[in-house]
Order: sequence, then structure tokens, then C-alpha cells
Amino acid sequence: MKELLDAMQQEALESIARTEDLASLDRIRVDFLGKKGKLSAILGGMGKLSAEERPVIGALANQVKVAIEAKLEAQKTSLENQEIDRRLEAETLDVTMPGRFMPPGRPHPLTATIDRVLDIFVGLGFTVATGPQIETEYYNFEALNTPADHPARDMQDTFYLSDGNVLRTQTSSVQIRYMENNEPPIRICAPGRVYRRDQPTNRHSPIFHQIEILAVDEEVTFADLKGTLTVFTQALFGEMPVRFRPSFFPFTEPSAEVDVQCRACAGKGCRTCSYSGWLEILGSGMVDPNVFKSVGYDPEKVQGFAAGLGVERIAMLLYDIDDIRHFYNNDLRFLRQF
Repeated sequence: MKELLDAMQQEALESIARTEDLASLDRIRVDFLGKKGKLSAILGGMGKLSAEERPVIGALANQVKVAIEAKLEAQKTSLENQEIDRRLEAETLDVTMPGRFMPPGRPHPLTATIDRVLDIFVGLGFTVATGPQIETEYYNFEALNTPADHPARDMQDTFYLSDGNVLRTQTSSVQIRYMENNEPPIRICAPGRVYRRDQPTNRHSPIFHQIEILAVDEEVTFADLKGTLTVFTQALFGEMPVRFRPSFFPFTEPSAEVDVQCRACAGKGCRTCSYSGWLEILGSGMVDPNVFKSVGYDPEKVQGFAAGLGVERIAMLLYDIDDIRHFYNNDLRFLRQF
């Protein structure tokens, strides 16, 4: 049995020395030292030995096992170091080589337009306010003096959700939430994404962006509204013809729409402006007293004006773009121009 142990040790050490990968090394460990390995098979015959021989063979078997385990551990460490060396060699970088050029990102034209508009209004004393895109009917319609039978509440115009809420159709809902939690004087601008059931065309999209402005104080007049919007359009577009047209909105009275002369055709009429020579960029008006009542303001003591700007329309004017869908197609040929 001593000769068998010596021969097994020699065989194991030679096999370990020839091993070139960790998987093969583990198989050798199992073959020689596993429960069904060669060492266990040899020791299975110890029952045939005399009482004097068993301690001697047991001690020898233990020495063989320790020697094999030591060789296994040494070979494992060597193979792991070799693997690290191979990976380091494969992954070595020449730090003297020039790096890969990564072009810097640019703001999307709509983001740039929003930032530009907000800069103007912040400069006029307004602060930025935001609100949720999923709204209740109360904040999106009722508090804004939009009765249940108003066409704007029809399913054809509004995206209704299964829980009875809606995707907001305007950022005007931010006005209500802000006034509920703040006392006059108020001057806010509220940018955000809005949703309506519109068919996509060169001038309409079911998803678009608005910026709402609201000013409330004890002495606010329509002249303040017109002056603010005139300063805004001049700061944004320069000296361009602007017109105010009477209009109707449930939450303002009186109301007006503001048009800017189409830059694409200089007012002559083209596809961008539907051949009218003008592009509507916002709706505005004096806040209806019923809106003040819904937020707990006394309409006898305060007045205010509001306006909602179409970001896409403004961007089309600023960048001479004839189709609103260009903003959403993610065509790099288009976006790289900005």
C-alpha cells in the first residue's frame, strides 16, 4: 500500500504540473482527492492491514494528501496569475495615443426654445412653476371655468384615462394648483408637455409643449397683458409685425389671440402659415372671475392676466421650419443643424 501511495503521489504531482487551465486543475483534484478519487480507493483497503500497519499507512496517506493539496494550491495561484497577465496584456492601453472624439451633445430645438422663452419671462419678474401631466377633470376643466358641456371636454379632444383622469390638455392647470397654495401677488410661467386628440399635420401634433404665464395683483389691466406680450415678442423675434385678435377662452374674459407675421413668407402666405401670412403663437386674456373664486381669491380685490404659448409654433418661427413633425422624428440630419 505504501508503494501505491507513493506512485499515486508521483502521478498526481506530474499531472498538476502539466495542467494549463483552472478547469483541468479542478478535475485533477476530484480524480485524486475526491470521495471517489484514487486516494479514497487506496485507503479503502486499510481494513486488511494489521493493527501495527494502520497508523503508519494513515500517517503516510495524510502526508500524500497534504503534498497534493499544496501542489494544487501553488498551481492554482500560478494559473490565476497567468490569466491576469494575459488579460492585462490584452487590455493594455497606449495612453500616448489620442482619444476617441465624442461630439458634445446639443439641446433639442424645442428645449432650446423653452429655455429662451423662460429666460425672457424670468427677466420680467416671473418664476417657473410646474405641475403633473396626468390631471383630474377638476384642475384641467372645472376650476378653469370650463363647463361639462364645453366642446373641449369631448372625447375627440381629450385623452381620458381608465381611472377618470385625463392627460392635461393645457398647462393652465398649473395656475390653479399654484394659486391654491400661494397668495397674490403672483407672477409665474409654467412650461410643460400637453396632449390633445389632434391628427398629425404640418402644424398640429397630439403631443406638444406649452408655456403658461400668469400674473395676479390688485391692479392688473389688459394694458399690462398687451405690454408684457409685446415686450416678449420683441425680445424673441425682434421687430416683427404682431397682431392681437379678439377670441374666446372659458378661463379668460376678455380674450385675445396673438399672431406673428410668418417669417417663411414675410406675410405673403405659404404652407407654413396655411397661406394666411400669420402664425398664431399664443392665446391670452384677463383671468375670469370664476377662476379666482375656484381658488379662494376675491375677484373684487384682485385681477390678473394669463397667456398660453405654443412652443412648437415659436420654434417654427425662430428656425424657419415648415413642418412641426420634424421636431419628433429624431432625424439626425435635422437635429445636427441646431
